[in-house]
Amino acid sequence: MLDRRVTIQFCGFGGQGIILSSVILGTAAVTRAGLNAVQTQSYGSEARGGECQAELILSPTPIHSPLSDRVDLLVAMSQPALNQYLARLAPGGTLIYDPDLVQRPLRDDVHQVAVPATRAANEMGARIAANMFMLGFLQRATGLITAEDLCAVIAENVPERFQEVNLKAARQGMAYADENHLTVEL
Repeated sequence: MLDRRVTIQFCGFGGQGIILSSVILGTAAVTRAGLNAVQTQSYGSEARGGECQAELILSPTPIHSPLSDRVDLLVAMSQPALNQYLARLAPGGTLIYDPDLVQRPLRDDVHQVAVPATRAANEMGARIAANMFMLGFLQRATGLITAEDLCAVIAENVPERFQEVNLKAARQGMAYADENHLTVEL
């Protein structure tokens, strides 16, 4: 169970489901885990293909501001987005990045975890589900919410025709964390 305020930022480009990832994780944290959450988002005027980011603050106590100077966990799914937001990652924080889309940055004051979400989604034949693979990984690596709660909220928030592939991707992300013994301390 989360015992302090944690800020998570997802970043990438429009069309990757960056904002949806934040909404799903935040919804699960509030409706299933009893946490407080605030979510903000922004994206370029180009929408699909332009930079986008979503920030999620989770806390066991009330949150009085939707803004945070630093983030504890940064999930990067494009190089331009990483370049823009890496400076916000607090020393000692964790960077989770997709190595097929992002180069490992030269920053030795943060933990770095490569998660090949896009490659895994492509192998499933559903590149669009890379965000769900990443969410599954986050669920298992952080333990912020249960696998059952994540899957239930995914099913509630994606169109029915995409539920099966999204749930499969999330479960594969969980399995990736398990198979590689990867955990993220928050």
